[in-house]
Amino acid sequence: MNALRNVLENGRLVVVTGSGGVGKTTVSAALGAFAASQYNRRVLVLTVDPARRLADALGLESFGNAVVEIEASALTRNGVPPAGRMFAAMIDTKASWDELITRCAPNADVRDKVLSNKLYRNLTERFVNSHDYIAMERLFEAQQSHDYDLVIVDTPPSRNALDVLDAPRRMKEFFASRLLKLLTTQAQSRLFSLAAKPFFIVADRILGARFLSDITEFFTLFRTMEVGFVKRANEVEAVLKQHDTSFMVVTTLESAPLHEAEFLIDALRERGFSLNTVIANRVTPQELVSQAQAALNKLEASIQDPSFVQAVVQATEGVEPTADQISRVVSTIARKSAEAVRKGQAELATLETLRTRSADSQAELCICAISVADIARATALVALGESVHPA
Repeated sequence: MNALRNVLENGRLVVVTGSGGVGKTTVSAALGAFAASQYNRRVLVLTVDPARRLADALGLESFGNAVVEIEASALTRNGVPPAGRMFAAMIDTKASWDELITRCAPNADVRDKVLSNKLYRNLTERFVNSHDYIAMERLFEAQQSHDYDLVIVDTPPSRNALDVLDAPRRMKEFFASRLLKLLTTQAQSRLFSLAAKPFFIVADRILGARFLSDITEFFTLFRTMEVGFVKRANEVEAVLKQHDTSFMVVTTLESAPLHEAEFLIDALRERGFSLNTVIANRVTPQELVSQAQAALNKLEASIQDPSFVQAVVQATEGVEPTADQISRVVSTIARKSAEAVRKGQAELATLETLRTRSADSQAELCICAISVADIARATALVALGESVHPA
């Protein structure tokens, strides 16, 4: 059994990373669909921003913060029902923050004041980085739940994924920071309030009469939840380094995504995370490269046969060919075949380099070939997940 299949059958948590546009979300869903189809496991796929067509393929009207189960019939292939069950959800930052505040607030009064605070609403609705910590919160909740055997988390693109993974540490650092103490001191110290009064008067005029008071109130209330947040941050960090937690990097073989993949491989290793698999997505199948090479060789030999050339042009142009038409058609066919061969050969060389880089990080390199079928149904996702194989 290869490393990827072992993780899908026996792992507890899979964190999928990669740059934008490499098919990371689709690969995450495909691996989840395959695991649910193949193994007797309850699989949850948590995604950040799923494409509309992915929801359609899973038979869902939309993704939301609430977990929904994928119909077993959608995963049934050739009359064979799935061995397990599949669930999916999108991380809704605002709703998840509200749930977290409700859980961590020391009492109902603090909870209500935080939830109604204007700064809190702006932070959770508009501030991008508020998503980082909440993604780890949802990951932890799902991993700890007895409702799922395997959780696959589709992280934000590339370096933003590292922001998510670093969020627990940054949360602890924030509670220990001088900034938080400064923001909350003025609510606790009359002396500080008097000394800072001229500043707050000017700031109120520039930013609005309620702006600074909202800040002070929010962070003062937030600080009362320090124990719960720090405890959870420590727990999340521990989960990310458990033996049954694995990380994956998805990339294509283009230059920019490869560069980001190499960066992620190094960054994950530096943080002590277990990198299990590197997946090269949208790779040209080697058999197609071989077929293109054979076709090119045959074409080069056939060009010398006038009847062959005339038949090709007639089939293509539908008219009696001229010398220019013959030259153009034959040249086009030869060029396209040669391009396919060169692309395939270049991909082979790139894969070999990526294989070495993966092995250096004790990760297995897998290939997901270019899909000729549209991912319009969940069974197509299952087939895509099944097609991922060691390079």
